[in-house]
Amino acid sequence: MSVASRALNAVERVGNRLPDPVFLFLWLIGGLIVLSLVGAGLGWSAVNPVTGDRLEAQSLLSPENLERLIIGMPRTLADFPPLGIVITIIYGASVAERAGLFSTAIRGALLNAPRAILTPVVVITGMVSHHASDASYVVVIPLAAVIFAAAGRHPLAGLAAGFAAVSGGYAGNLFPGASDALILGITEPAAHLIDPSYSVNIAGNWFFIVGVVIVFTPIVWFLTDRVIEPRLGPWTPIAGVAPPKTSEKEPLTADEKRGLAFAGLSLLAMIALWALITFLPGSPFVDPTAEPEQKFNPLYRSLVAFFAVTFFVTGAAYGVGSRSVRSHRDLVVMMRDGIAQLAPYIVLAFFAAHFVAMFNWSGLGPILAVNAAAGLKSLALPAPLLLICVVFISCFFDLFIGSASAKWSALAPIVVPMFMLLGISPEMTTAAYRMGDSVTNIATPLMSYFPLILTFAQRWDPRFGLGSLMATMLPYAGAFLIAGLCMVAAWVAFDLPLGPGVGVHYQPPAPAVAAQEPVSGGVAGPHSPPQAAVVAPSTAPSR
Repeated sequence: MSVASRALNAVERVGNRLPDPVFLFLWLIGGLIVLSLVGAGLGWSAVNPVTGDRLEAQSLLSPENLERLIIGMPRTLADFPPLGIVITIIYGASVAERAGLFSTAIRGALLNAPRAILTPVVVITGMVSHHASDASYVVVIPLAAVIFAAAGRHPLAGLAAGFAAVSGGYAGNLFPGASDALILGITEPAAHLIDPSYSVNIAGNWFFIVGVVIVFTPIVWFLTDRVIEPRLGPWTPIAGVAPPKTSEKEPLTADEKRGLAFAGLSLLAMIALWALITFLPGSPFVDPTAEPEQKFNPLYRSLVAFFAVTFFVTGAAYGVGSRSVRSHRDLVVMMRDGIAQLAPYIVLAFFAAHFVAMFNWSGLGPILAVNAAAGLKSLALPAPLLLICVVFISCFFDLFIGSASAKWSALAPIVVPMFMLLGISPEMTTAAYRMGDSVTNIATPLMSYFPLILTFAQRWDPRFGLGSLMATMLPYAGAFLIAGLCMVAAWVAFDLPLGPGVGVHYQPPAPAVAAQEPVSGGVAGPHSPPQAAVVAPSTAPSR
């Protein structure tokens, strides 16, 4: 057995022994309680260089923290930032998905793609389809294989390109959506451990995720057309195995085309409405008293509502045009079913919310961040190299834990404050994490959708096994990792904007400002315990 095979087998064994993420958080909470007792007993402390506050470790079994935990349990869950944001967007997205807008738009994009640019169309469609949640896996990937076969190309090459785009390109998109709300919603309370006034919005990684689409699309195009498809050889149907029958390859019906037209007009109307509200005198989306680069922060924070309402309106318009929505009751059922599908996430959110809150109450997060930042600062490593370490850490954990929010809930309270003290913005740290979280998805059999993708592949070739799928996807994973590392390093080196009004670097505010509550409109999250101010505040780190 080769070294690579033994390594993959070892990863699979270790991954299979890991508990469900819910119990993983229970283990983390248990370890956190023990660590808080040790820290409080030994007097662990540090000085927040931004606020000048003294940070002291607090026992999670103290009367105050036990009261917070037991009496405030419902409030702790309700204050978990990603939960409210994701539920809000799902109300609209579930209508768009169940009315058929997402799947029909994906089919329309792929069915009409010219053969010469079929691969990049599949890739871009796959990345944009992340807004359709699980539909991106069950629609884009098998449909890409069907479309490749219809064009006289190898269907497994189409499947590989679709899988690479949907899963390996998970960090990329053309506009923010539920995944941005989820991940950046976890980032904000982590940033509050150092700077309670810091506000994160859903557009905080917008330019970066568009950059992922621009960089990854030609990579998938080249590898699919020049490496993967030649390796697979000419497509010859296996005797006795009929190609999978699917209605997905059928042309769009007149009702579906009318529905897409209604949805397109509704989308234009929503954009016009938001633009009108923004530029009207006295607009709530513009803060005339703020600095120029912060002037439109209210608009950026309104994007959660914008996407929720836009998904609902366009989905309903599609349903009316395609006749998949007969009455307002159908819309209510769609929203209800969408929320029902969130049940596994809501279960996980309960435990993740308490881990994050208890981490804040213990005071260990900022203490660890301050001391780790001081140690890293003494090494004088360049910022790009430090963020590359975040990418590698994310890649490693992604081999064992599939949930992006579960990993980030555990990592964010440590790495976000630490990099803020090193002058790196929370959004840049989040972007580095997201890059690492996506590239290894397509190469590990522990990924939850891996067996499903293998099933799709075996519809075309029953001999196509687990090793065949891994070997097919490894070139994409390796290229994504190299490109992702270069992209993160270049973003920092050239100080490129991550989103509207959001940069790579973090400039600490004056202590008087930093000690304030989060700005109006920010995502509310658990707060660190009150700290006693030191007499001589430390000097804030340089930019």
